[in-house]
Amino acid sequence: MEDKYGGFLSPNIINDYKDFAEVCFKEFGDRVKHWITLNEPWSFCVWGYAEGVSAPGRCSPWEKANCSAGDSGREPYTVGHHQILAHAAAARLYKQKYKGMQKGKIGITLVANWVIPISRSKSSIAATKRSMEFMLGWFLDPLCRGDYPRSMKVLVGNRLPQFTKIQSKLVKGAFDFIGLNYYTTNYVGSLPPSKGMRNSYSTDAQAIRTGVRNGVPIGPQAASPWLYVYPQGFRDLLLYIKDNYHNPTIYITENGIDEANNKSLPLKEALKDDARIEYHHRHLDALLSAIRDGANVKGYFVWSLLDDFEWTSGYTVRFGLHFVDYDHGLKRYPKRSAGWFKKFLKDDLTDQLETSNKDGGVVRVTDCNRCLTDYVVCWNNKILHDLKINVTGGSCVNISSDTIV
Repeated sequence: MEDKYGGFLSPNIINDYKDFAEVCFKEFGDRVKHWITLNEPWSFCVWGYAEGVSAPGRCSPWEKANCSAGDSGREPYTVGHHQILAHAAAARLYKQKYKGMQKGKIGITLVANWVIPISRSKSSIAATKRSMEFMLGWFLDPLCRGDYPRSMKVLVGNRLPQFTKIQSKLVKGAFDFIGLNYYTTNYVGSLPPSKGMRNSYSTDAQAIRTGVRNGVPIGPQAASPWLYVYPQGFRDLLLYIKDNYHNPTIYITENGIDEANNKSLPLKEALKDDARIEYHHRHLDALLSAIRDGANVKGYFVWSLLDDFEWTSGYTVRFGLHFVDYDHGLKRYPKRSAGWFKKFLKDDLTDQLETSNKDGGVVRVTDCNRCLTDYVVCWNNKILHDLKINVTGGSCVNISSDTIV
């Protein structure tokens, strides 16, 4: 489809994607009960069509990637528009034709950083709002309200596609849940307008993100230069979504930290990932706090079960709970974090998270009737309620909370 008509640059992709999704629903719907249509459409649009650093590598000629073709001020929005419509078409098909029989749910996964004004100035505060709308609101506003954020419509102008009334109705509410990928938080400052010169998604929001203020990082920096550890941002992001988007059902589909792939490090040392344990402990604390304040979070997935090939970073960084030996048949070894996570899931959660007698309670391991894949933690609207987890070694636990009030 990329070669035939330009992939997501063309509206032809909408029906083709719907047809592809229907094949999946038909073949796997008897077993798959949670469908995610697209993962991080923002990343695909920005990295693939604004910056040109990921496939299909399109951008304006002045961008650093030195692309051979593209338009960084128009194509990201066209591709995003078609992704939203393709998702909505697949979601409507599933709800109308398959959901009643298969009893599943369908959603989409979005990525978002939390953002904090770099100063108390009105310009920084306004830029922070725009920054959030140009990342999360770009996709969540249409899904919850049927249209793009006002700031995008004003600043992007006719380069931003418009939804017809029929499309707006199709898109609004086209999900049972939202998947959310969170890793980090940024400071945001105001950027002067480009005044029509070299239009690009990267400058349209008139906002600039950074992990450092006055020479001080917002939190410890991981191996990836963009990843600063800031658990409070996780809580703040979830409550922002709760307050601004009618508290949708959310699954945390990615949350994690990486270390550099140091080939000179002995295996025994490479398995000592205390920073990852600290990262997940603190982020689970923040998540529990958000749930208690009403965030409708139903699940939590660690990124990642295994070290993997990471976008443009390839094998230079490691996000896994398990070490993968790329030089010796991809043999896998559990890191310290895998043992910590397994223990965390089996033990009394109130011993490991910041809980109180009033809101906590003792959880016990019971039989597992069905495991979700990977590492997932399921909750009710307010506090820890149920866990269905695949843990290291393939054993499965289902932790119920009949004693939680």
